[in-house]
Amino acid sequence: MPEAMVASSASETTRGATTQQVDVAVVGAGFAGLYLLHRLRKAGFTSVVLEEADDVGGTWYWNRYPGARCDIQTIDYSYTFDPELESAWQWSEKYATQPEILRYLGFVADRYDLRGDIRFGTKVTAATWDQAAERWLLTTDNGATVSCRYYIMATGCLSAPKPPEIDGVNGFKGEVYFTGRWPHEEIKLGGKRVAVIGTGSSGIQSIPLIAEQAAHLTVFQRTPNFALPAHNGPAPADRIALLEGDRAGYREQARWSLAGVPWPQQMAVSWQLTDAERRERFGRAWAAGDLVYILTQLWADQAVDVDGNTLLADLIREKIRNLVKDPEIAAALSPHDHPFGAKRPCLDTNYYATYNRPDVTLVNLRQEPITSITASGINTDKRKFDVDVIVFATGFDAMTGAIMAVHPITGRGGKSLSDVWANGPQTYLGLTVAGFPNLFMITGPGSPSVLSNMAVSIEQHIDWTVDRLIAMREAGLTTIEATETAQAGWARHMADCATLTLHRLANTWYTGANVPGKAWGVMPYTGGVGPYRSICNEVVSRGMLGFRLTGPNSSEQCNDGEVVRLQPDVRLVLNMLADMNLPPIESLGAQGARDFIAEFNKSRPAGRPVGEVVDGTLPGADGPLPYRLYRPATPGPHPIVVYFHGGGWVLGDEQSDDPFCRDMCRRTGMSFVSVGYRHAPEHRFPAPAEDGYAATRWIAEHAAELGGKPGPVMVAGWSAGGNIAAVTCQLARDRGGPQIAGQLLVCPVTDCTFDRPSYNENATGYFLTRSLMYWFWDIYCSPADRTDPRVSPLRGKLENLPPALVATCEFDPLRDEGVAYAQALSAAGVPVEQLNARGHFHSSLTMVDVVITGVSGRVQMADALRRFAGLPPERKEGDEGLRPRSDRIAA
Repeated sequence: MPEAMVASSASETTRGATTQQVDVAVVGAGFAGLYLLHRLRKAGFTSVVLEEADDVGGTWYWNRYPGARCDIQTIDYSYTFDPELESAWQWSEKYATQPEILRYLGFVADRYDLRGDIRFGTKVTAATWDQAAERWLLTTDNGATVSCRYYIMATGCLSAPKPPEIDGVNGFKGEVYFTGRWPHEEIKLGGKRVAVIGTGSSGIQSIPLIAEQAAHLTVFQRTPNFALPAHNGPAPADRIALLEGDRAGYREQARWSLAGVPWPQQMAVSWQLTDAERRERFGRAWAAGDLVYILTQLWADQAVDVDGNTLLADLIREKIRNLVKDPEIAAALSPHDHPFGAKRPCLDTNYYATYNRPDVTLVNLRQEPITSITASGINTDKRKFDVDVIVFATGFDAMTGAIMAVHPITGRGGKSLSDVWANGPQTYLGLTVAGFPNLFMITGPGSPSVLSNMAVSIEQHIDWTVDRLIAMREAGLTTIEATETAQAGWARHMADCATLTLHRLANTWYTGANVPGKAWGVMPYTGGVGPYRSICNEVVSRGMLGFRLTGPNSSEQCNDGEVVRLQPDVRLVLNMLADMNLPPIESLGAQGARDFIAEFNKSRPAGRPVGEVVDGTLPGADGPLPYRLYRPATPGPHPIVVYFHGGGWVLGDEQSDDPFCRDMCRRTGMSFVSVGYRHAPEHRFPAPAEDGYAATRWIAEHAAELGGKPGPVMVAGWSAGGNIAAVTCQLARDRGGPQIAGQLLVCPVTDCTFDRPSYNENATGYFLTRSLMYWFWDIYCSPADRTDPRVSPLRGKLENLPPALVATCEFDPLRDEGVAYAQALSAAGVPVEQLNARGHFHSSLTMVDVVITGVSGRVQMADALRRFAGLPPERKEGDEGLRPRSDRIAA
């Protein structure tokens, strides 16, 4: 009999105990649990929801502290699965209070008659997978055990309060409250001396209201947080108009956005804007009172680049100084230990102004830490504070805490989830865990969750999960489990995504750093709501990639593998290019291709400022060549790097790799001279190679005139430019100079054969295709000439060449010939460092500020160039955690 036909009230007696038999058991009756129960019912699954509280609401049931509100506008922080529900409920404010949100969830529970399948006041005390029965057995502290085919955790991300870590708390004789477990009855604070410990979201929201009631409020702050004015009131007319004008379109845009709220992707970067323009944008954002807006809409680099972020953080700190009258208090309230947005910023109402009150005291725990809590108050290492009430606003054991609170969870072979997660949560898609069949998590660690509009993420998770259960039922399958391969791949993708943001530079509950002993790591998925949705859809379209599904009679389906092997920003770039449906470059002809690339490059972000940019000409092998010189802002003279652009010997010029040259100039503190060599078909082989050598010789001879340091130069190049750089080193050795101290070869062309695996593995889909390389070769060089070392340096003599760094990208037709060149240099006794850029394609490392995950590679390149010049490595703020794995090939 199909499980869906088993009545939810069915039970069986086993060894004297009553067991409730259902298809699906859900833990939690908040936003996720209610919608999940509704979807499961509509799909015909018998279900029970187990809820520790006495009513629905989840996080909004427990968090009743003064000032508790959502920080996503309530028109967005709402269910969207039923248009009639959206019409039936009208929010009273832009940011609803906890009581109104709780009423809304109760309204939803009643509208869909959900309470009948919810067991309130019931905590799961253990969950064990029964391999023989292929079911989960749940024990509870109230009523029957539960046997279920599928076990789904809808426990929320901020549901497990973090206990205080202060000596003597149990001995305090006054009143003690926790913002995460605020009493349901009214708390009267009038005439009392109140202490609030913690200035995260709950502290920032509650402090102004507590100050209005208390005789005196003392705030104990360890870490200041950024707070922004909510400007609460009616929902903004412009957003309401957008929603009501096209409700379906508005909701769909939210589902595919980065944060789950329909704001467009900001394209302007900070260094393109004047100070006045940045201030004008900031002023609009500050006045808007919209958290997602200020996090995403000022400039494109605010969340990914330390310099761009600092510009915004400085403007907020300026606001704090203007709002708080006492400069010392303002300084204490101004965060300097984390980038803006790396911790969850807070929306506030009169938070900073509260510190202007004479009856409010701020204690900076960085300067005077708490030593103990006594019967009558709180002691720091400098003062004693007598208080009547202590409010702990110390936050939550986020993401994993609520899941681990429902323990033990024992999976296949007695595997404990606590043990599996001892060094940090391991999941696939944030939805499942290898070794725990038929266990699902809604907005679990590894999903966008708290970095998104939770309402949008919850609906996406639940729809995806329930749709999988329906598909399994229709296919006669009974178990689903993530594979170890898929889970490990997702961990790598999570880490790659984290390098895109500045979350890695903050100690926060996003990383578990707020809980002593908890493993550190960025737990939410930082790649965005829309990209995450597309990945989940891809898993399905590729035959449930990364899952093992089984059914009766030992039937099994397993399509193992990693769903994302590209770096996250590379994936976005390639998807964008695919959506543009561009014509093959080789179909345009040489001039048409040049025009197309020139037009295409206009849309890229401008290169960053350097000390000076000078255009000029120099003598080539057969006539003048243009060059562009990039000088650092630091006093010279500087070592010189001669750079050759990419473009298959056909495309590009001395300006076409401008952002890359600027970035490397800034990172190395060296002058870069980008040379515009002659191109085929007008000037076929050996013209570009000879121009490269002639330009290098002239630049070395005129280093002082260029503001450079006399002596050896370095050469560098990308793609065909890497080919020219490699050839130049060989020619300089054979022709008596100039002296070259080192060579940087980025995805270079080194040979004329097309039979290496990378040419087949990466033949299409990665912008530089095999057919495009055929076209480049045919235009540049006749087959009879292709074995000449001036076009195939791998075939030349490699001894006594300058040290090299050879960078290759995983998804590049040229990958294997770059690797082969590095290995051949090493075999010839040349010191070589090899950079293997995992998840990148041919253009990644030069797409500055578009492919952010290329930063680690550019850091390594800059280190190599400075080492060639005899200089120590130079670090920019924000490079922490970006150190790539280098493969040094022993000479």
